[in-house]
Amino acid sequence: MFEFKGKVALITGGGNGIGRAAALGFASRGAQVMVVDRDASAGDATAGIIRQQGGDARFTEADVTKSADVQAYVKATLDAFGSIDCFHNNAGIEGSVAPTAEYDEEMFDRVMTVNVKGVFLGLRHVLPVMLRQKRGAIVNTASVAGLVASPGMPAYVASKHAVIGLTKTAAGEVARSGVRVNAVCPGPIDTRMIHALESMLNPTDPTSVGTRYQSNIPLGRYGTADEIANLVQFLCSDLASNITGAHYVADGGRTATGGAVTANLVR
Repeated sequence: MFEFKGKVALITGGGNGIGRAAALGFASRGAQVMVVDRDASAGDATAGIIRQQGGDARFTEADVTKSADVQAYVKATLDAFGSIDCFHNNAGIEGSVAPTAEYDEEMFDRVMTVNVKGVFLGLRHVLPVMLRQKRGAIVNTASVAGLVASPGMPAYVASKHAVIGLTKTAAGEVARSGVRVNAVCPGPIDTRMIHALESMLNPTDPTSVGTRYQSNIPLGRYGTADEIANLVQFLCSDLASNITGAHYVADGGRTATGGAVTANLVR
């Protein structure tokens, strides 16, 4: 029940971080994988790794904020593999770090466009495929910043709250059609994103930021991309057949013990 042989997994933001880990994880459990990313080099590399390991993967370059690109990656997946059984709607950006009163308007728009419109467009164009199939599982990548405050990141926080809202809305609409929609809410994960945020906070000594934040996590460390990928695969598997409209926190215990998440404690 935790295998994907004969199934197709579509992953946006699959060129690195959590997306790459999810792509490799689905492939290792037998899925055919379509990797989507706007970074052609990174996305193609992910698909290449899967093929080197004996799996079946393709890559499609796309900007998730453009409806035509989203329709194109859906079509490419169907042309290559014939169905979409699992969709990890994962692409997202962190934006910049600044108080709400000083946050750059253009950056706010960019974060909301990628993180909210990109997720919406993925749902908009993948859900009809799954509804026709009468089966499918979608996992949107939200964040603990979608549940609690993260001072200094108003755009990111707003966008991830919106992802959880989209998840619940879509799940309720399609629950009786054989399609499930859930979200994962990672805490700080050891990927490019968290290290970029460390550098924004302290360009001269980003390591000190990471050390301080990890000391405030009950597990004492950042999570790994593989740990989130495992959760994504669980939610797409038959083991999660009674789970829809849910958001799963994987943050090392941070939100359970600390209230508001301080700036940069994001995926």
